[in-house]
Amino acid sequence: MKYIIDRFEEDLAVLEGENKEMLNVPRGFLPDDAKEGDCLRKKNGIYTFDKEATALLKKDIDNLIDDLFI
Repeated sequence: MKYIIDRFEEDLAVLEGENKEMLNVPRGFLPDDAKEGDCLRKKNGIYTFDKEATALLKKDIDNLIDDLFI
């Protein structure tokens, strides 16, 4: 399952799942350097970075911003 870190609230990370459901996860379950906007994969109860998905998401967002200001 793929998730995007939407935000942090105190000791929780709010993740958005592929089907748009929101999930609260203790920060300690995520990689130490996780930040808002990172894409994660959950396999066997462990969250890991999905660097390729994060890069694609960042590129899509950058393109949307460019389209707004060009």
